[in-house]
Amino acid sequence: MNHIAVIGETVADAFVSPDPIPGPLDLHVRPGGGPANTAVALSRLGVPTRFVGRIPHGPLGALLRTYLSESGVDLRHVADAPESATLALAAVGDDGQAIYSFYTEGTADWQWTTDELAARTPLGASCVHAGSLALALEPGGPLIENLLRAHRPTSTISIDPNVRPGIIPLDKYRRLLPGWIATADLFRLSEDDLTLLCPDRTIDDLCEEWHTAGIQLIIITRGERGAHASLNGHRITTRSRSITPVDTIGAGDAFTAGLLHTLHYHGALGRRLHTLDPDLLEHALAFATEVATLTCLRQGADPPRLTDMSTIRTW
Repeated sequence: MNHIAVIGETVADAFVSPDPIPGPLDLHVRPGGGPANTAVALSRLGVPTRFVGRIPHGPLGALLRTYLSESGVDLRHVADAPESATLALAAVGDDGQAIYSFYTEGTADWQWTTDELAARTPLGASCVHAGSLALALEPGGPLIENLLRAHRPTSTISIDPNVRPGIIPLDKYRRLLPGWIATADLFRLSEDDLTLLCPDRTIDDLCEEWHTAGIQLIIITRGERGAHASLNGHRITTRSRSITPVDTIGAGDAFTAGLLHTLHYHGALGRRLHTLDPDLLEHALAFATEVATLTCLRQGADPPRLTDMSTIRTW
């Protein structure tokens, strides 16, 4: 159990020129997708990482495979998909935030079959991380959720919903949320996700409810204001340093990788996070916040390597 398995999608992010001129629309295509970004960030930080996904052939598939493989991610559990790659058009505003238009209909990432996914079961992983669109879109989403439940007795289950209301109605997310809460040991969501999913609930009330349902660790990332964590009711807040971001693409995914890296390094992953203590969590949050910060200083989802983290001490 010396590796982390990540299940989910890869996405080709096509960036629109910030100053388009009349005529043809010039696009700059970069690899992305929340789970793929997390897998890349984990591997760059030195964590043995396996990616479980469906990646097509062709130029976009080659781009996505290279993104993962050149970062050292184990692709032996990747399925060769006959469908097209998922595409997202991204326009980055002056504040570094990206506005996406997704093209997901019939694309490769969601078309898992029971047999296909069973053949790539991540046996022996200390942690299985999933989420984003692959956990919410059918037909693959319910199959991934079943897989997570099957591995809960031996692996820490990490879920990041990465809410995309332009693709999936909020009512569907809210129907799926109780099942995810009952499955996860670690649940990370952004402050925006929380507002969309539970607009009338306080953080304190939600943490109490979700801990009762079985989640040990709840993380709420708050952009430039850092992150808030609740470990079985013990609250910790961390701040991020002030920067001018190039963009914020992949920052939340990188944060999750930074957090899991530290928990993996100290043997806290596996089963129910029973060995995780507040001091270690506080250090993990600081490390994860800096990983996210460095990602914001680069264009697109380009998380740092461990050698870039020299300013943050690894216990």
